[in-house]
Amino acid sequence: MESVKKNKLTFGTYWERFGTLSILVLILIGFSIASPSNFLKPANIAQIGMQSTIYTVLAFGEFFAILLAGIDLSVGSVAAFCGAVCAKLLLAGCPVPLAVVIGILTGLVMGAVNGTLINLLQLHPFVVTLGTNTIFRGIALVMCNGKPVFGLPLGFKSIALYLWGFPIPFLIVLVMAAILIWFTKYTVAARNMYALGGNKQSAWYSGINTKKFTLFAHILSSTFAGMAGIIMTARVGAAEPTAGDGYETYAIAACIIGGTSFFGGKGKPFGVLLGGILIGMIFNGLSILNVSSFYQKIALGVLIIFALALEKIVSNISARTEQK
Repeated sequence: MESVKKNKLTFGTYWERFGTLSILVLILIGFSIASPSNFLKPANIAQIGMQSTIYTVLAFGEFFAILLAGIDLSVGSVAAFCGAVCAKLLLAGCPVPLAVVIGILTGLVMGAVNGTLINLLQLHPFVVTLGTNTIFRGIALVMCNGKPVFGLPLGFKSIALYLWGFPIPFLIVLVMAAILIWFTKYTVAARNMYALGGNKQSAWYSGINTKKFTLFAHILSSTFAGMAGIIMTARVGAAEPTAGDGYETYAIAACIIGGTSFFGGKGKPFGVLLGGILIGMIFNGLSILNVSSFYQKIALGVLIIFALALEKIVSNISARTEQK
């Protein structure tokens, strides 16, 4: 009887597994009905993949900060900074692969700064990353003199091209997702981060080095932000020091919509991937329907609140079901 009870598919378990996918399918059907001649065209589907790339890569990094019941508000500024570093190196004659690697390593260092400050000051990540967000953005503006950096080589721009009609950046996203799914499922480091996010004090008593994994989570967050910044720079064809402004909202939204708990210890990279695609799909569909960008932001805000409220409702329903 116990095994039957355990295997029974309740609303809570269904939503945990397929909630984000269900929302994505419903929105896909809605836009397909609203604009049947444009939305489902192969070229537009590829465009959705391209649009969702930056949101998803940023969200992959943000996922680890939220998994620890924290947050990283600096991902947009880190993306702009790393893109600017990469662009400056390319203009100085640095080979494309080396410039890209240095750009990503710059993100890693910025994440180490965030994690170290959080550990040393014992402040909430919200406060620390709010400050570093402004600092990193300011340094990017100073470095670029407040102007976009143009004239990047074609070899670098090819990162954001299409391969047989499929966007290369989205292929990169799928590879990242596969690596993260493996990492979160099979590594001890990931299990420790889930434990730390679920209950920091219990994790500490279990012998988990909480400072080490806090640092690691923020290094991952900013490293992915650096990758997003490089893809964004390649796609635009220039490094904008104001690029990614406000994109932390999209990264957080993709995580929350994808089922990552704001309270820590719960979430999966596959859900984050679906959340990023969902945001790209919403923006794309509303643009096709000629909806103002102002209303698009309203729609995203409503979706975030809806996802958080639904998580709370599902948790309550699951708790009542288990008591029975």
